[in-house]
Amino acid sequence: MKLHTLRTTTTDPHDRGREIGTRYADQVRDVSARYLAHFEVLGVPETTVRDIAAHSHDALRDWCPGLAEESDGIAEASGIEPWQVAAVGARTEVLAAVPGKGECTTAVYAPPAGGPAETIQTWDWHDALTPDGLLLSLVTGTRRRVKLFTEFGTAAKIGVNDAGLGLHFNILRHRSDNATGGVPVHAVARRVLEEAATVAEARDIIASATVSASTVLTVAAYRDGHAAAASIEMSPAGIAVVQPDADGWVIHTNHFLDSGLADGDTSTPESVSVERYEHARTVRGGMTGRSAPERAAAFCGGDGAAAVVCVHADASQPGHEQWGTLLTASLDLPGFALEYRAGNPDTAAREGLDQF
Repeated sequence: MKLHTLRTTTTDPHDRGREIGTRYADQVRDVSARYLAHFEVLGVPETTVRDIAAHSHDALRDWCPGLAEESDGIAEASGIEPWQVAAVGARTEVLAAVPGKGECTTAVYAPPAGGPAETIQTWDWHDALTPDGLLLSLVTGTRRRVKLFTEFGTAAKIGVNDAGLGLHFNILRHRSDNATGGVPVHAVARRVLEEAATVAEARDIIASATVSASTVLTVAAYRDGHAAAASIEMSPAGIAVVQPDADGWVIHTNHFLDSGLADGDTSTPESVSVERYEHARTVRGGMTGRSAPERAAAFCGGDGAAAVVCVHADASQPGHEQWGTLLTASLDLPGFALEYRAGNPDTAAREGLDQF
């Protein structure tokens, strides 16, 4: 995956969208075509995609008009139909219409004795869908500064703001997921980054969105020398807040941890979510108090690149079944920075992480 960097001070959402679409028109058109082809392979007809995208876009416009305007601006400047960008922005909502799996692992440490949060996440996805990714630095209308990583057309995935809050993103599956087209979960992540300064504020923003697909946002905040963190699970059936363990660690993969929501979990064994969760819990002590590259090495444990959290695409499978770790990311909340390396944690440990 090639990472592109855009730093914009445009505070008007539609103008910001046009700036993204003008500069990255080729990438926007390419990722839209790739996702539409992917949906077709999965058996989702274009009429269904357009219907979900339209309903999700309407829900987004009602819930956060600025993000709908940004999406429309991207489409306008890149020369494609608004629904084609909206379908990428609502790709999780489209995927909720078909069975599937997800593979991402997040670990966040909020030191009980004080100090900033220490975080790491793998982003596992289809390489064929994301030859390009975006690192975006923006300024909101209230002058909040945000830095994030995302795909072209989606609002946000992993990021940090200058109020000392950051978030990680993992997909979930729940029996209440449906094809009605709710507020895009990637837009929920973006609004948290734009507006929240505390875990409680993030929770309230998340609770205000009516969603049709499930996701967990693991949020960390740092203020007055102390960190707070929680995994906020969301589904059409409701939300739940998963607090850190007594040692300060909160770990999440791709299955629900809240006992109530877990009853409706539909994650599949093929995603090895439980195995990755248990691996992260086992190695978490070795990740404490480390630099980002050292944390990445400890995240792998003694298995290195063969660790279960380093997902390798199986070339023997069809393209839509090939998953791999495309990005390793860590958040520096006091430094208002996102540290990243394209590739898995073993690569990040050996090559180091760049800072954005």
